[in-house]
Amino acid sequence: MEGVTVLIVCAGPSGLATAACLSQFSIPYAIVERESSSASLWRNRAYDRLKLHLTKEFCELPHMSYLVDAPTYIPKTLFVKYLDDYVERFNIQPKYLTSVESSTYDNDEKCWSIVAKDMSKCTTVKFTAKFLVVASGENSAGNIPMFPRLENFTSDVIHSSSYRSGKSYSGKNVLVIGSGNSGMEIAYDLATHGANTSIVIRSPIHVMTKELIRLGMTLAHRLPLNLVDKLLVMAGYLIFGDLSQHDITRPKMGPMTLKSETGRSAIIDVGTVGLIKKGIIKVQGSISKIKGNIVKFQCSKRMSFDAIVFATRYKSTANMWLKNGESMLNGNGLPIQKYPNHWKGENGLYSAGLARRGLAGIATDAKNIANDIKSVMDSMSS
Repeated sequence: MEGVTVLIVCAGPSGLATAACLSQFSIPYAIVERESSSASLWRNRAYDRLKLHLTKEFCELPHMSYLVDAPTYIPKTLFVKYLDDYVERFNIQPKYLTSVESSTYDNDEKCWSIVAKDMSKCTTVKFTAKFLVVASGENSAGNIPMFPRLENFTSDVIHSSSYRSGKSYSGKNVLVIGSGNSGMEIAYDLATHGANTSIVIRSPIHVMTKELIRLGMTLAHRLPLNLVDKLLVMAGYLIFGDLSQHDITRPKMGPMTLKSETGRSAIIDVGTVGLIKKGIIKVQGSISKIKGNIVKFQCSKRMSFDAIVFATRYKSTANMWLKNGESMLNGNGLPIQKYPNHWKGENGLYSAGLARRGLAGIATDAKNIANDIKSVMDSMSS
């Protein structure tokens, strides 16, 4: 049994940021990670062409900026290097290959009791902690929704977390399901590598340029969101035109308000819309069923595909191991409280990186958690 003041679960950006903020107050902690490295999602489960969708000033973790000569939009490899430098700078030492299996709050001892598995030794490790930080994030596991007879699809089916490049799909018919930023960018990558690409767009989306999003985030600090939204929608229309003729519709809620209220991001176009307009990427509607390698859409169209890529988000796995977390997380492992009150539960329970606010939200969560823990500890010692 190892007793710690704070136990942080997961050494992704959320866990690393929380560890760094705690270290600023000299608060002792332990951080456990089920994978063999930190930031495994970015290191091992992100496609090759990925860049951070926001400018670097919105993508920094607490207490460490990017180098002055870093590009405005950070590529995946450079972001992983940034995280490695972050670990070194704050002397963060995760316990790798340590998977938390359960955690419960002990009302008698007033602490959290955590059971984990050391996967390298196949042994059980136990912790007690005054404070518990759920930093496993909203992207813990790929989420492939249920489709009728998907299990009978005779060709490749992968989640976007397993997608790296379109090189191996040249000349093949590929269907991308999901029209978030990952889905739209993967569709572009496939098409530019010679795949015959279709994408399912089921929900209304805002399509913006990266410059518009940067402008919007800057103006949001000075102007009402509804005014910023009007400016962005108007500019987006001038740039992209009426996309409804290509089966792309806009949400009623503006892009900044939509992000604030629901966590859903606008699409930052990397060239996908241009290929859709040219007919190189085909937009499809909802799927009604799958039979063999034939996909039937609700418009009755049938098409044969060699592969399906599900860019259908991820899901939180916190509820698989966290017990007594009802004060903070709902049944989907996401915060009950809306931003900005989402990060704190009862009995010393916290969450970092679950508010769908990107790296800027992670930085805010980490600072709030460290400040709150310091405040509680100061009040206990006074």
